Amino acid sequence: MKNLIAAACLAATCLSGNAFAQGVDALSAKVNSEDADRFVAVFERTGGKPTAEDLLKGYLELGSKGVQVFTPGRIVNAENLAQKIAANPDSYRRAIDVCLPIAKDMTAELRSVYLGLNGLLNSPELPELFVLFGGGNSGGTAGPGAQVLGLEVICRIGKDEEDIRGIFRSFFAHETVHTLQNFPSQFPERGEDYLILAVLAEGGADFVASLVTGQPPEKARDEWAVEREDYIKAEFLKDLEKAKGMTTEEIQKAGSPLYRWVRNSTSAPDEGWPGELGYWVGRQIWTDYFNQAEDKAAVLKQLLDLDNIDPAHISSVYFGK
Repeated sequence: MKNLIAAACLAATCLSGNAFAQGVDALSAKVNSEDADRFVAVFERTGGKPTAEDLLKGYLELGSKGVQVFTPGRIVNAENLAQKIAANPDSYRRAIDVCLPIAKDMTAELRSVYLGLNGLLNSPELPELFVLFGGGNSGGTAGPGAQVLGLEVICRIGKDEEDIRGIFRSFFAHETVHTLQNFPSQFPERGEDYLILAVLAEGGADFVASLVTGQPPEKARDEWAVEREDYIKAEFLKDLEKAKGMTTEEIQKAGSPLYRWVRNSTSAPDEGWPGELGYWVGRQIWTDYFNQAEDKAAVLKQLLDLDNIDPAHISSVYFGK
């Protein structure tokens, strides 16, 4: 099996490939919320002002595989989580009151999405699903055999119950794709290849999510981008040019062209831009490539096997070059 740890740097999520001991059956899949319940108990007991010690003993040390997957780069540690809660307690309060009850009521929707993925992707190994509370910086990520969703971020994105349910459904599909993607065993050497592969990884997950759910993963971002498609294409091509000559290490540094398109969910780089606009670009690339392909099933295999694709060829259909 190829070394898939490199995927974390491509998609800014703790990703891995399809290295499961055993997948989850679509008809018995459930939303695991035990970690979230432990967080709520600590939050309520401390009047919404938990210390790092409270969180460590009552939440993190007792955490499931979901907490283990979500800690690197998101929760980080108990001290960081305590600081994030103190800085924005209302976001956690809303997530407790609004989004956690919705999440607990979404097992039927999770099974529906998983059944759709079974049909679309030929019965893949499906991950366990965990919902919990993180450091306010990630709505979801994936690890071996698990997808994990951050309630406080999803609740910040969602405006009302219908919107929140739609976001959950999209995440159910999107993060599952990440658990199935076979990422390159080595980073691309050139900055432009790294940028396009990062966009294809995230856009591919959004593409599958839109097929399964019948809706764009983020409606507001989609509406904004559709009206500006030519402008977005031009801007992305400019950043690809800037990335030429950059090394993998250089393009991963803050302020590089990569950060205009991914890794900016809480800090969009330009005024008026939605966060993670690269997800939308990647979905458009895969959509055009899929629509023009005679063998649709082969495209879906390429979407999952990112270690054996030609990113420039796939993106050329959309960019016309």
